[in-house]
Amino acid sequence: MDRLYYRLTYAVKCQVQGDVSLALRRTHIIDGVMELNLSEDEIQRYARHILLRELGGTGQVRLKAARVLVVGAGGLGSPLALYLAAAGVGTIGLVDADVVELSNLQRQIAHGTADIGRPKVDSAAESLRRINPLVQVIRHNARLDAANMAGLLAGYDIICDGTDNFETRFLLADACVAARKTLVTAAVLRFEGQLSTFKPHEGGPCYRCLYPEPPPEGLVPSCSEAGVLGSVTGVLGTLQATEVVKEITGIGKSLAGYLLVWNALDAEFRKIRLKKDPACPVCG
Repeated sequence: MDRLYYRLTYAVKCQVQGDVSLALRRTHIIDGVMELNLSEDEIQRYARHILLRELGGTGQVRLKAARVLVVGAGGLGSPLALYLAAAGVGTIGLVDADVVELSNLQRQIAHGTADIGRPKVDSAAESLRRINPLVQVIRHNARLDAANMAGLLAGYDIICDGTDNFETRFLLADACVAARKTLVTAAVLRFEGQLSTFKPHEGGPCYRCLYPEPPPEGLVPSCSEAGVLGSVTGVLGTLQATEVVKEITGIGKSLAGYLLVWNALDAEFRKIRLKKDPACPVCG
């Protein structure tokens, strides 16, 4: 057994006794630099993150400093934003112009029955603050369009696409290429979901390398037309949050250059390699 094992074992033992921050310091998992950036409450709150060798105090400080924009506070945006708040992402922007409807509640877990009729950004912001009052939540009660896109993206490090229409999805993807922003995008329909990260500013493919043009109107049904299993949006939104945390902290292998496809009925994941299109009109 190496020293790290004994340090973590000692830390866990102290946590059981309720002295988390002392344990993390004595095991040197938290050092002096980290203490300047993490309060006592934060060390307690994020202790299970800090114990992870791959993430540690450095990763937690990076999460605290990060600014993430979540476009869409619905089926994907709800679990995504909730887990980003719980993880300690310092600033989370929420973009949505819709109000909560009864039919949303089967999958949009950031909202409750009492929120029906309220703006989704207001309801979701309250849920995020209830989970973690230490994070800053910025509400953008607006619909993304060509006029406001650049201004919204400029204030954030990573952009998350949880939208439910192709017009906004393609507009957002193109804007991320122009702004040199990392885009983490997910989509769901019926029992299936897709997830990918796009970083063309680092040489990888962009969204249009995968889908050059939006499909003809009426070809792909929406969730309101074809339906969606609520928990499928939860799985994809949670996977999306995981990829955002990885991008912020630099841990693990990025999903950039790959498309992850999940079929819930078959309980099957597939990971498909994506290639940059040299003829792409956006990033080629």
